[in-house]
Amino acid sequence: MILPTGANSFKESLRLGIEVYHSLATLLKKKFGKSAANVGDEGGFGAPQIRDENHTLEIIMEAIENSGHMGKIEIGLDVAASEFFDPKAYTYNLSQKLGTTDRVMTPMELLGIYEKLAATYPIVSIEDPFDQDDFEAYIAMTKSMGETC
Repeated sequence: MILPTGANSFKESLRLGIEVYHSLATLLKKKFGKSAANVGDEGGFGAPQIRDENHTLEIIMEAIENSGHMGKIEIGLDVAASEFFDPKAYTYNLSQKLGTTDRVMTPMELLGIYEKLAATYPIVSIEDPFDQDDFEAYIAMTKSMGETC
């Protein structure tokens, strides 16, 4: 999610969001073909062939830069981690979402990914970073990242 936190008014915030959204659509078409900019659930773009979370954020940052709004836009993530949590193994299995076999991790390994992403990109919000009942992971994340994200 893009968050136009550098805007001075609702009107400007809306304009910044729209301009970045259109910049991203143009960029996705250029990089992945016309169908990559099809709109999916909740107004987001469909499923372009993005490698991983870093690739996703690199493209979003490029769209922000191309729109001329660098420094005015921050990023929020809605991870929906319950969707790839395996309670039997107490692991997060990203491979089932990505079609790979090498993205199974512990809650603390997943927290490490969030920490690296937030250190690299202007991430200020992470929604549903863990399973809803993974209280230990939420506590660890709050201790680690609670002041900045």
